[in-house]
Amino acid sequence: MKYRLLAGGSALVLAATLSACSAPSDSANGDGRTTVDVWLMRDSVSAAFQKEFTADFERRHPEIDVKIQIQEWDGIGQKITAALASNDAPDVIEAGNTQVAQYAESGGLLDLTDRKDELNGTDWLSGLAEPGAYEGKQYGIPYYAANRVVIYRTDLFEKAGIDAKDITTREQWIDATTRLNQGGTQGIYLPGQMWYALAGFIWDEGGDLATESGGTWSGALDTPEALRGMAFYKKLQALGNGPKDSDEDDPPQADVMAAGKTAQVISTPGGANVIMEKNPELKGKLAFFPIPGKTADTPGAVFTGGSDLVVPAASAHPEEAVTLIKELTGDTWQKKLAVAMSYVPNRTSLASAVADDPGAAAMAVGAANGRATPNTPGWAAVEAENPIKDYMTAVLTGRDPAKEAAKASQDITRAMNAGS
Repeated sequence: MKYRLLAGGSALVLAATLSACSAPSDSANGDGRTTVDVWLMRDSVSAAFQKEFTADFERRHPEIDVKIQIQEWDGIGQKITAALASNDAPDVIEAGNTQVAQYAESGGLLDLTDRKDELNGTDWLSGLAEPGAYEGKQYGIPYYAANRVVIYRTDLFEKAGIDAKDITTREQWIDATTRLNQGGTQGIYLPGQMWYALAGFIWDEGGDLATESGGTWSGALDTPEALRGMAFYKKLQALGNGPKDSDEDDPPQADVMAAGKTAQVISTPGGANVIMEKNPELKGKLAFFPIPGKTADTPGAVFTGGSDLVVPAASAHPEEAVTLIKELTGDTWQKKLAVAMSYVPNRTSLASAVADDPGAAAMAVGAANGRATPNTPGWAAVEAENPIKDYMTAVLTGRDPAKEAAKASQDITRAMNAGS
């Protein structure tokens, strides 16, 4: 998924025309070699990584040529839908993890369930593996992950006598943020509608955004567990001056922290680079720690963004496609990808690959307790309407949490079932 914006699986335009899809190249080379056409997304790999991987793969598999086409995130749902409906699809497609269920529902993806063992499926990150499955079958193979962490000002923490390494529980986080929230400093900037952060707090309490029973999905914000998650969000949000009626993009939270009076924000680690670009004086003063959980032995649950690799059912070369996926998601190239792009590898056993990257290392800790949005094609309609944001604003502005949660849950139920 386009994790930079954390937009989740966007709604697909099911009536996409085949003209929206640029056809992959002819795979008949005339020399006995097979061309595997691969669609990767913008910024998922660097040009240098792409060149190195392609050269090594073709050296190790001299019977296969690799043709990688970089795709833009804007409009990709329509383009993939059109490709899957055609008879001339690429062989491998990178798809946002929360989008896989929508593509699988169409019948356009190859079932890879029986290939899980050879693709190292025993310790895949659940936030990638779970949304890559649909109705008990595995269609998406985890590729890479990213998630939110806490970006903090080391100088402000030091001034307040706080060591971030001591913040391992929610209550310690609240205590530290309270101490930071003085002398003109905003302890944390948390806008009122950062619903992915809310989702993590709800998951920590044992709740969920929606649940399924007998094939029917229902909103679940009105459960006691979900209400406790919202109560924690409200407590944390009150320790700053964030707006109650907008998300992290309005105003951009990087701008807020760059202004110099904010001690913490919740963001992907890349947000630190944006902050320093806007205020170079903060270079060397920003660091990261995982979002704390309820207890010290378990990090806070986080929404796992990232991508899976899928094979279209119409692929002309499914075996070669799986061979490429096996290499790209294997130990060697997962480690190289993590280092090159500051991503979290697709398996928990590879977390040490990013040990020397502070931001990615903090992400990797959280990714071990990562989750994804409800695994159903109908969730796209919820994100398009997003009653969760309105619910959060209502609670933060003093309305009754239980009543507002019940209303939001009804809206989620309607949207999910209408969008299925």
